[in-house]
Amino acid sequence: MDLNSLLHSLIPSFTSVGLLLSYFGYLAIFGSVLPGKIVPGATLSDGTRLHYRCNGLLSLTLLVLLLGGGVAVGFVSPTVCNLCCCGIMHFLVIVDRGLELLSATFIFCFVVTLLLCVAGSISHDKGSSLKPHVSGNWIHDWWFGIQLNPQFMGIDLKFFFVRAGMLGWLLINLSILAKSLQDSNLNRSMVLYQLYCTFYILDYFFYEEYMTSTWDIIAERLGFMLVFGDLLWIPFTFSIQGWWLLRNKVDLTTAAVVANCIVFLMGYRIFRGANRQKHVFKKNPKAPIWGKPPKVIGGKLLASGYWGIARHCNYLGDLLLALSFSLPCGISSPIPYFYPTYLLILLIWRERRDEARCAEKYKDIWAEYCKIVPWRILPYVY
Repeated sequence: MDLNSLLHSLIPSFTSVGLLLSYFGYLAIFGSVLPGKIVPGATLSDGTRLHYRCNGLLSLTLLVLLLGGGVAVGFVSPTVCNLCCCGIMHFLVIVDRGLELLSATFIFCFVVTLLLCVAGSISHDKGSSLKPHVSGNWIHDWWFGIQLNPQFMGIDLKFFFVRAGMLGWLLINLSILAKSLQDSNLNRSMVLYQLYCTFYILDYFFYEEYMTSTWDIIAERLGFMLVFGDLLWIPFTFSIQGWWLLRNKVDLTTAAVVANCIVFLMGYRIFRGANRQKHVFKKNPKAPIWGKPPKVIGGKLLASGYWGIARHCNYLGDLLLALSFSLPCGISSPIPYFYPTYLLILLIWRERRDEARCAEKYKDIWAEYCKIVPWRILPYVY
């Protein structure tokens, strides 16, 4: 593809814009009306507390059935194979218009965060009790955000955008899978990649309530950095391995497959186990950790289980999972390893910011915790 063709393919069409807005509309409507567990979130600066309707798994299931229901029907009955083709075509629209959707999403992120910046500035000028943080530098405020938990028509935008990004990642992967089936190019590498990512995404939505106690929700302000990361970076960058496998054939040995599975399982166990321990501890500080009473520093900081091994052990699990998504691509190119490399840099940067925030918040308690748990992410290394 030459430069002119590339630039032309990046111009959003009415179809791509319509797809994107329909997707957001679906999530907004069905995310509000479908049943789901109501989970209390962070307490805001004005003393109120957010509540989240965790029905992401149901929203995901319904959308996939609406888009690809014909695929399942087609497999059950060959006499209605036209429905099967229709279901596949729904997903192929995504992969065929990938660059258009990429640029349309970028424009959407830019416009939304600009509006958030303006709305936050107005709230600040009116003396809002939620105390938006205005630095006076428009670029800084637009990039890092002004408001911590902006709402639109009763929807918490931060929670909404991360849900949209994770579900978008699954839809892109399913479109890549449909393309592989159409081209008769499905192999063991693609199957492994699809299985890992699908399990990870479904697991995320199954434990969606854990998201309400993460750094993104409780500490990050909603600016371009976070909106871009949720809506564009997650779905389009996290799927880079799938795009690469569409155009490159990789034959994995049985030993490579087994090793890859071990990395995935280790990463999942650490990632999910650490996040679950933290979430349970916040709800019940006396709940046992690995069958023993939890060790708590200063009555606030958990130093048991995974959190007694490293201060950010969940990041280690996330990095191992990211690596497992790339290993099915082999080692012939660095391109599929962009995601775990980027994630390593991001998590180290985030870990440093979190450490500074915790040191300021907990003071002597944090210093004591660091002495008891000296390792940041990887024990005996970092």
